[in-house]
Amino acid sequence: MRYGNIMYDRRVIRGNTYALQTGPLLGQPDSLELQRQREAKKRALARKQAQEQLRPQTPEPVEGRKHVDVQTELYLEEIADRIIEVDMECQTDAFLDRPPTPLFIPAKTGKDVATQILEGELFDFDLEVKPVLEVLVGKIIEQSLLEVMEEEELANLRASQREYEELRNSERAEVQRLEEQERRHREEKERRKKQQWEIVHKHNETSQKIAARAFAQRYLADLLPSVFGSLRDSGYFYDPIERDIEIGFLPWLMNEVEKTMEYSMVGRTVLDMLIREVVEKRLYMYEHKEETHRSPEPEDEPGGPGAVTESLEASEFPEQSMSQTQGLVLDGDYVQRTTYDRRSSQERKFMEETELLEQDEESAMGKSLEEEELS
Repeated sequence: MRYGNIMYDRRVIRGNTYALQTGPLLGQPDSLELQRQREAKKRALARKQAQEQLRPQTPEPVEGRKHVDVQTELYLEEIADRIIEVDMECQTDAFLDRPPTPLFIPAKTGKDVATQILEGELFDFDLEVKPVLEVLVGKIIEQSLLEVMEEEELANLRASQREYEELRNSERAEVQRLEEQERRHREEKERRKKQQWEIVHKHNETSQKIAARAFAQRYLADLLPSVFGSLRDSGYFYDPIERDIEIGFLPWLMNEVEKTMEYSMVGRTVLDMLIREVVEKRLYMYEHKEETHRSPEPEDEPGGPGAVTESLEASEFPEQSMSQTQGLVLDGDYVQRTTYDRRSSQERKFMEETELLEQDEESAMGKSLEEEELS
């Protein structure tokens, strides 16, 4: 920025030039050195605080307790809340009056020299001020002319800018009017196209509905007869008497036949078991009689050896009877096991035969139903 007036120029120094400090004086610290020392002190203080925070401290006391100072030194020291105060006095010698300090007057150096200057010999204000005033007045007039010209130029610029803004606003309004007109034309065109498309779509939809209705009437003409025929073929229309016989009578008849056959099989198995037990008992009795006939009976005197043998046989008879009873029990268990095995095998055969009969009956019923449907 160009300064027209030297009074506002920053390069012009005002006041006494002798008081300016061109550099750091001797014996005074530099500002950079002071700032560096201050930053070093801050870093040392921060490092000390960090060390104190990292140092392990005593944990906080639990609820209901508090820390108490405890004497841990080698020498005991009394701890009291209030420090004991004692007054002591001491008398010193009186000070003598000191004489006042004399004023310091430095020693005089150099020589005194004087010069006499008469009035009007060194400076004439009226003569010396004229060129200075001419320069100041010229500079002021030049600066004022420059400011006036600048104000006129700024006024012309504002007027031209105002005219340009008015022209731009009028052109922008015209552009907006043309854009709005184009938008209305475009919307009208889209609306006309949409109306035409809806008319064509409705025409096509109407033609499709008419064609679908004609096709449905033609297709559904034989719908009811075909539906009833298919339902009749599928078995939805049936004879109630025949249906009752198939569902109610035939299952009951099959259950009764199965029960009677099961009763007859059970009676037959029981009869076979009884016959087997009777035959086994008779066989056992026959074998026992043969053994008794084979052993000779001695006819000795009551006090002879025959009596001894009879007494021995009589003494051994309970053991034989026990063994015979055990054999009978074992034979009875074997007979029961064999009869149970035979009964289970007969029941399995009976179940297989009933399943085969049911399958044959079902196949026969299916064939009869197919023949009836075909007829």
